[in-house]
Amino acid sequence: MCDVCVMNTVKERMLSRRAFFKTGAAAGAAATLGVTAAPPAMAAGHGGVVDMTHVYDEAFPTYFGAPGISTEQPFNFAEHGFNLFNLSVNEHTGTHIDAPLHFSADGASVDEIPVSSLVVPLCVVDIAARAEGDADAQVTPDDLTAWMADHGDIPDGACVAMHSGWAGKTGGDGYRNVGSDGKMHFPGFHIEATRMLLEETGAGAMAVDTLSLDHGPSETFDTHYAWLPAGRYGIENLAGLGQVPAAGATLVVGAPTHRGGTGGPARIFAMV
Repeated sequence: MCDVCVMNTVKERMLSRRAFFKTGAAAGAAATLGVTAAPPAMAAGHGGVVDMTHVYDEAFPTYFGAPGISTEQPFNFAEHGFNLFNLSVNEHTGTHIDAPLHFSADGASVDEIPVSSLVVPLCVVDIAARAEGDADAQVTPDDLTAWMADHGDIPDGACVAMHSGWAGKTGGDGYRNVGSDGKMHFPGFHIEATRMLLEETGAGAMAVDTLSLDHGPSETFDTHYAWLPAGRYGIENLAGLGQVPAAGATLVVGAPTHRGGTGGPARIFAMV
C-alpha cells in the first residue's frame, strides 16, 4: 500500500475515533452526572428560563432577624493564587427548602427528598392584589377553587406557589414587616387551604414569596405542622413568581444534599 494511502487511512480512522470518543465522552458524562438526554418534547416545550432565587448575603431578611450567613476568606487570589470562602449558613436562609424533617420528629431530611420530586409542574396562585391592602392575607380554599376553575386540576406532584408580591420587599424592613404588636405581618397559606391540598390534590410541594409557609402573625405554625409531616416539602422566599404563568411552567428545585439536613438554600428556576 502506498504511503499516501496509509496516511489517508490513518487520518480517516483518527477522525472516526475522535467522533466516537467525543460521543462516548458526552454520554459518559451524562451517565456520571445521573442525567439522560431530554426528550425532544421537553426541550422544545419551554421557551425560556426564569430564575426564582434571591441572591442573599448577611443583609437578607430572615425569620428570626439575625444574619443567616457569614463568610470568612482564608485564601485570596492576590496572596494564594485562588479564592476560597468558609461559609456559616442557617439552613433556612434566602430562597430555601423546608424538608419534612423541619417540623417532624422523623420526617425525610433534605438529602432524602427524591430527585423525581424536584422537577415538577408549577401552579401559581396570585393573591397579590389582596395582599397589597392586607399584609395578613392568606391563600384560602376559595383561591384554590378559582385556580382550578381557570386551569384545571392541580397536577400530581405539583408545587403550588403563593404569589403575594412580597418578593420586591426584601431590600427593607417591609419584608419582615414587624408591627406595633411585635409580630411580623406577611401573607401565607391558610390551614384550610393546606388541608384542601392534602386531601383533595396530589400536590407535592408548596411555595411562598415570604419568610414562612404560615402567614406572619402565626404562633402555632399550623400549615408547617400539617404539610411537612405529611411527607411534602416547602419552599420559602421564592422570587420571580410575577414572571411565570399561573399554569404550564416546570419548576426545577436544586435542593442541597447535606446529610440529615432540615432544609437549605436552593437554586430554583422555572422553565416556561
